[in-house]
Amino acid sequence: MLSVLREPTFRRLFTAQVVALLGTGLATVALALLAYDLAGADASAVLGTALALKMAAYVTVAPLAGALAGRVSRRTLLVSADLARACAALALPFVSEVWHVYALIVLLQTASAAFTPVFQATVPEVLPDERPYTEALSLSRLAYDLESLASPALAAALLALVPYPWLFAGTATGFLASAALVLSVVLPHPRPRPPASGGGVGAGFGARLVLATPRLRALVALDLGVAAAGAMVLVGTVTLVRDTLGRPDGDVPLALAAYGAGSMVVALLLPRLLDRVDDRHVMLTGAFALPVVLGALALGLAAPAARPGGALPWSGLLAAWLLAGAATSAVLTPGGRLLRRSADPADLPAAFAARFSLAHACWLLTYPLAGWLTARTSPALPAALLGGLALLAALAAARLWPRADPVALPHTHPELPADHPHLAGAAGGHTHVFHIDALHRHWPTAAP
Repeated sequence: MLSVLREPTFRRLFTAQVVALLGTGLATVALALLAYDLAGADASAVLGTALALKMAAYVTVAPLAGALAGRVSRRTLLVSADLARACAALALPFVSEVWHVYALIVLLQTASAAFTPVFQATVPEVLPDERPYTEALSLSRLAYDLESLASPALAAALLALVPYPWLFAGTATGFLASAALVLSVVLPHPRPRPPASGGGVGAGFGARLVLATPRLRALVALDLGVAAAGAMVLVGTVTLVRDTLGRPDGDVPLALAAYGAGSMVVALLLPRLLDRVDDRHVMLTGAFALPVVLGALALGLAAPAARPGGALPWSGLLAAWLLAGAATSAVLTPGGRLLRRSADPADLPAAFAARFSLAHACWLLTYPLAGWLTARTSPALPAALLGGLALLAALAAARLWPRADPVALPHTHPELPADHPHLAGAAGGHTHVFHIDALHRHWPTAAP
């Protein structure tokens, strides 16, 4: 899998992603400490509001960035986003009011919402072949998992030497290093749309593309299932470990590490697996595994037993989070392959931005749901309800994604004149790789 790093442009882009993620992880730790300094016992409310602002920025800004990426230099856009993030990080140590935190978080996350989908859309153009691109997706998944493990450890080491505001300097350094690495490569320019394609598209085109393509509608449902399970893990772990199981504080990161380890193992295996098994089978298997894991967790928590956690032992929680991480990776990692298969190269930024926005809308739903349920009910109920949501999402994805899913589809254009350049003399029906675009606004109804 590491052979893809031999490609120099991708190697520098991947390194930029890693250093930016490490910086983001440092900011997460530092922001929690800053919130405590400013708000004391209300720190959790400050962090919850900051998380909601982050998700809102992702949902609203990403589609605009995807449209902009089709008109301006991608390198300029990526570097500008990194510089904006660095400025926000450097300003955070100097705030004195909670609303200052919120304003800077909006700036930082708006820049991230511009950076991430454009970065994701650039990688398949740098790596046009399927196998290297699949390896790149797995490496990207590994980078996210390693960040969740390495950043807290790095933050702890730095906090032993310097006060926490210096962590924001580390964050800014990561973003500046990312900008320098992006500047060091030549990236694809916005692709001009051929005249026969029907001209340009607007800012809302990405969402229309995703929602009109059956396999991408299924991808949105899959993202909802991942958000349901992920919210249970990320919001519920501290309560399950400390209150339900009566474990010490140090076991909280161990439980989260089990989730990351499961994801990493599957990410390492996927490039070879996807050579033999189609994306639909792999992703739906992962999607149906998520409600099974949450359902088993709910049963273990609800069953009577002599110990505090019901019938759930500590090893059971670790196993559940390991399997949940593995299933999550099976769903998320191949998603970029579906987007690349479903959009013209000129429309990839819009497609990635729309998926990014819709996926985070799912998290905007499940985060508060998990938080409210965990705070006000017994621990078995949020696991059961979020597991039910994950099951509904998996069933919807299986129904929306056709078993036979060819990329080339027969279709007709009754609205076009016979001499239109797209028809190339085929006044009746014709067959080609089908993407939603200005000339193909609806999926062919006769498609299987």
